[in-house]
Formats: sequence, C-alpha cells, structure tokens
Amino acid sequence: MKLPRAAALPLSLLLGATLALTGAATAQADSTAAAVDYVALGDSYSSGVGAGAYDSSSGDCKRTPRAYPALWAAANSPSTFAFTACSGARTNDVTAGQLAPLTAATDLVSITIGGNDAGFADVMTTCVLESEANCVARVNQAKSYVDSTLPARLDSVYQAIRSKAPAARVVVLGYPRFYRIGGSCLAGLTENERRAINGAADHLNTATAKRAADHGYTFADVVPAFTGHEICSGSAWLHSVNWLNIGESYHPTASGQSGGYLPAFRNAL
Repeated sequence: MKLPRAAALPLSLLLGATLALTGAATAQADSTAAAVDYVALGDSYSSGVGAGAYDSSSGDCKRTPRAYPALWAAANSPSTFAFTACSGARTNDVTAGQLAPLTAATDLVSITIGGNDAGFADVMTTCVLESEANCVARVNQAKSYVDSTLPARLDSVYQAIRSKAPAARVVVLGYPRFYRIGGSCLAGLTENERRAINGAADHLNTATAKRAADHGYTFADVVPAFTGHEICSGSAWLHSVNWLNIGESYHPTASGQSGGYLPAFRNAL
C-alpha cells in the first residue's frame, strides 16, 4: 500500500535520523568497551614470551605490551586492566598467585594454561636432544597426563575464577600447532616427531575446550590463525629452538601475538 505524501519523510531527514542512530550506537559500543574491567591470567603464551620488549618490572614473568592481552587493552581502553600472566605458570600458580585482581566487578578474563602442567618444555627438550623413539614416547606420556590429571587441574582454576568473578566473561585460549608438515625445514626433527608434537597440541586443545565449555567459558582456538605460519612454513609466527635464548623457543613471535592470538581473542568476544 502506498503511503500518503504527508506520511513520507524527506530523504534528508531520513539520512539525518540514520546517522544519528548510527552515531549513538557507536558511542554506546565505545562506552561499553571502556566500562570493561579486564584481567589477563595464564602462562607464557599470555604473558608474551617470545614477543620481546619485556616489562622489566614483571621480572621472570616476562610480560610485554606486545602480548595479546596488552594489545587488546591498548585498542579498547578498558576501565581497568590487570595483567598477571606469568612465564612458566602452571594451574596451581594461577590459583595461588594470579587471581588477586579478580572481583565481583570483573567483566572479562582471558587465560592460557595447561601446557606447562602437561610438560611442554620437557617434551620439546626430549624431542630436540634425544631419539625419535624417546620423543614419541615422551609425547605420549604428556597426552596420558592430559587425559588422566589435567582436567581436574583445569577445573580447579576455572572454579576459582568463577568464585572470585562470578559475572565475568571468561575466554580460554588454546595453543597452536608448532610445525607445518612437509614444510621448508631441511634439518632438525623428523616428520614423525613433528606430527607427534602437533597431535599433542591438538589433544591438549581438545581437553581444554571440553573443560572450558563445561564451565560455561568460551574456548578460542588459535590453530586456524597460525595455519600457514607454523615452524617450517617459511613465514613462521613461532620461534624454533633458539640456543642463544632457549626460553623463547617454541613461543609466538610478536607477529604471532598480534596476528594469531589477538584476532582469536577478539573474535571470541
């Protein structure tokens, strides 16, 4: 049915109303982002080991403004931002030493945890220094730990977060696959070792995603973002073994934080 001319608004008024509404929505979105109280927990993948430019005040925790939590905070200007993630952290380190900033007012929490519990560093050391058979056996041992012991440890962390920050949106981020199979590496680990290590990362991510979902948390898978940027890809966002700085080995570069972890976190929100 055609409206009478008297009921039709001039185009200029329609455009003005649309722009006004769009501006109001944008302002509301900005206001919402600014009102967020954000706490970033976890291990070296959250603190930013491998990205460089570490904050000297963070000591051995090696937190950096190049890590995804700090990058997100810089882009979104939350009302408060507490960054307690720490290199080497295990689940009990989170519950014992990282949760103090959490309160009933906390709106957003991010975390990577579980890799150190499962023996990530020892797995990589074994695979780099010992035989293929020992590497695969150590990987299988880690996977067994993920099946038998890690779920309860993750539960303890997730329950502690919920207890201290009952209203918070919690995003649990996973770990990347380290290697591109059939890639550009001409030396180092065998393809069987690389497949085993990638399989262990998948195994850990699957277990972590299940525990996160059971607590009502969002799991952010970083594997898609890192696909094409694994070690041996020719465009790696992960450090390979670095004998001059062993602590950064197998950790994301600054590009891995900004191009891998940050988009995964942002998309999860």
